Amino acid sequence: MRFLSIASGSSGNCIYAGTDSTHILIDAGISARRIEGGLAEAGIKPQELSAICITHEHSDHIRGLGILARKYAIPIFATQGTIREIEKTKALGEYPEELLLPVMPDVEFSVGDMTVKPFHIDHDAADPVAYRLQAGGKSFAVATDLGHFSQYTIDHLLDLDAVLLESNHDLRMLETGPYPWYLKRRIMGDFGHLSNENAGRLVNHILSDRLRYILLGHLSKENNLPELAYETVRVAVDMGESPYRASDFKISIARRDEMSEIFTI
Repeated sequence: MRFLSIASGSSGNCIYAGTDSTHILIDAGISARRIEGGLAEAGIKPQELSAICITHEHSDHIRGLGILARKYAIPIFATQGTIREIEKTKALGEYPEELLLPVMPDVEFSVGDMTVKPFHIDHDAADPVAYRLQAGGKSFAVATDLGHFSQYTIDHLLDLDAVLLESNHDLRMLETGPYPWYLKRRIMGDFGHLSNENAGRLVNHILSDRLRYILLGHLSKENNLPELAYETVRVAVDMGESPYRASDFKISIARRDEMSEIFTI
């Protein structure tokens, strides 16, 4: 299995994961042109996409969905609550609504030779989910827009080979930054976003001999820095009670304005 981040951040998200025969996007929150360009750099034609799995209906996760659906007729998987909100989004334009296929948290489905398992996340959206993908004995998960995490979250992120995990904001930058107080409360709340500190705590719960790659994503442009996210998580691992150290894994940052490298597991 291969995966890469085409874009990840508060301004737009699109993650690719696939095998030789199956190609899946997690979210389409940037322009279709950027998605097409990112896929081309990875050697994939948009018409080869097998599915788009949508985490939730916020614009930074569906912005390019309408054009992709119109041009390439790609099946779109999302929870029923998310589908209802997508159908209300006039900015997506006209597209074949029969492409929208409902999924349920904790119920696996197959796309080609890949197994996809949505699982519930707490975020201020209709019915948001994260996704765990498996193929050929390898597992990769995309978990962003987490207001907080619980044992349920941890359980769905165990025994992974790789993970893209939210590390949205630095608490001090957010508290002292320019956002109005109501927005700061939303971001820090149980249905907002995961801070660097909480990302580090969650990482410590899911470390294993199997885990090779930790990609930190959905960084806020205004309330975080890539160096802060990386260093906070690195220190959390090194200071944690597990037998692991940050040097045991490759920890990288998924950036909003450039592609990540292509990872193979």
